Amino acid sequence: MIIQDFLNRRVEVTSTPQRIISLVPSQTELMADLGFEKQIVGITKFCVHPKYLKSTKTIVGGTKQVHFDKIEALQPDIIFCNKEENTKPMVERLQNIATVHISDIQTLEDNIKLIKDYGEILNAQTRAENIIETLQQKQHQFQQNIKHKPIQKVAYLIWRDPWMAVGGNTFINHILELNRFKNVFADQDRYPTIDINNLPDLDLLFLSSEPYPFKTKHFPEIPTDQSKIKLVNGEYFSWYGSRMLKAFDYFKENLH
Repeated sequence: MIIQDFLNRRVEVTSTPQRIISLVPSQTELMADLGFEKQIVGITKFCVHPKYLKSTKTIVGGTKQVHFDKIEALQPDIIFCNKEENTKPMVERLQNIATVHISDIQTLEDNIKLIKDYGEILNAQTRAENIIETLQQKQHQFQQNIKHKPIQKVAYLIWRDPWMAVGGNTFINHILELNRFKNVFADQDRYPTIDINNLPDLDLLFLSSEPYPFKTKHFPEIPTDQSKIKLVNGEYFSWYGSRMLKAFDYFKENLH
């Protein structure tokens, strides 16, 4: 079987993988939900879902730095990576160890392709189609429920010192738009550094739980109306895969 991954690389899979390494937390969760938890042999220290997985699998490092010797010793059939989460030099070296599939997710349409790809690679097409069908139903129902809500201007902060926001060309920006939020930094690329003392006019300012763990104690550092600041669970904005099955309920209960 030949799969074109998200970078248009030809990924050849000769048989259903039995030894899998995942270097992306949301993709690890997706593989578990596709029924391939037992086949996962290596994960990152950030792969926290399912919660017990870190105690049963080999931790091979983080998303930017890994222990190549540990990965090689695990003798993987395939390694799942992501363009944004994992570095190019890392991926190039991993290709000498095993087959590598690289994702690049910016929209929910990309997410559907990812689930389909994994369904084919893991010979779990039925489970993949079930996840996709449920996800599309939840998305449709959610968008119908909020279609008359006014669009609000927002900023979504992901880092402090330096202060960084979410810009355009990101999955988070896509999710904000899906929620009828207008990202005031959407005209800037990826994750721009911003001047916290010169914020544009906003209706809401979101502080994410990840990668920087914002808390209420950080509110006074931001010179804006404190009532406009809201802590949000970053997993529901930045994790794709099967995590999106829970995201629409979170948005409905916490944002609308």
